[in-house]
Amino acid sequence: MPRPHNILITGASSGIGRALALAYAEPSNRLFLIGRNAERLTETVATAKARGAEATPVPLDVRDREKMHDWIASADRNNPFDLVIANAGITTGLSPDAVAEDPEAVRAVIATNLLGVLNTVEPLIAPMCSRGRGQITFIGSIAGLRGLPYSPAYCLTKAAVHAYSESLRGRLEAHGLSVSLAIVGFVKTPLNDSISAAKPFEISDTRAAEIIKKGLARGAATIAFPWPLYMAARFGRLLPARLYDRIMARIEANVPETRERV
Repeated sequence: MPRPHNILITGASSGIGRALALAYAEPSNRLFLIGRNAERLTETVATAKARGAEATPVPLDVRDREKMHDWIASADRNNPFDLVIANAGITTGLSPDAVAEDPEAVRAVIATNLLGVLNTVEPLIAPMCSRGRGQITFIGSIAGLRGLPYSPAYCLTKAAVHAYSESLRGRLEAHGLSVSLAIVGFVKTPLNDSISAAKPFEISDTRAAEIIKKGLARGAATIAFPWPLYMAARFGRLLPARLYDRIMARIEANVPETRERV
């Protein structure tokens, strides 16, 4: 794959988004980093600049369709993007004694994890196709492969992102675009630190960014890691549904409800 130089990353103020920004922080690169937390975003930009990259903080909420469209369209005209990484996301879930997620929390997760992805990618499809080049990358999750009883809304959004990315890939690659989906397991981030549960094969956000960057460099359609957890999730889809449900019901997990609201 051609090396990207103009790079857009959402959710760049922390976690995987921040780690990806720093992984691409090289002297020949221009980074456009979207995030809501201005203080953390400023820190990410400063670190990227110290590594030699040009970096621009973009304090936007990915849920705001109009503002996202206007800014992305304008920025792409001035500095056509080679790579966009739709990463921004939040999580929510259930305590062990709860039976249903709060409807407002569910909609907040959908607004960020799904609508935020659409708001990031949609403004770039037509201009990238007209140029006949570029990479679109979606940050998915192993939780998107099979529903988890302790985090229904999060699983819903990631499964939807998986299906959307796979559908776009089949259409857009004929126009010269590369579409990739990162299916990510447990990564040590502030988001995952809030979850009380076993986290097999957990890796650092820096290591996750390295794996994603290498996968994108070779134009991989799917970048799934850690491999043992990915294969276990794939195997889970082959089990009888109620058997899988009984197995998962034995797993203790406490996923805090998000405080975000639409």
